[in-house]
Amino acid sequence: MKPLHHPRAEDFSIYAVLHALAEPARMTIVRRLVEGDGKPCGTFGINLSKSTLSAHFKVLREAGIIRQEVAAGNSRVNTLRREELDARFPGLLDAVVYAVEQAEPALPPV
Repeated sequence: MKPLHHPRAEDFSIYAVLHALAEPARMTIVRRLVEGDGKPCGTFGINLSKSTLSAHFKVLREAGIIRQEVAAGNSRVNTLRREELDARFPGLLDAVVYAVEQAEPALPPV
């Protein structure tokens, strides 16, 4: 398995971060990670094909929102890069998550 690209915090683009957070499935992933970090890809309860979910994880990773580490076999564990995001764009993640929770309070069941 080839290594995954994770941008440095100083290279985060506000446009890439906002683009990544603007898609409902990706926002669901982020909201689940806000609840508790360190989740394997298959545990988010999103009813999409594996390839579509992989594409969403890639967008989040390349924007700098998540970090993915290889666990057992091909499994990857996802963590939110909250500290780095908060340092680069103070309050952004909290504001976006809060706004989404006001519009869509309940996450789909896992």
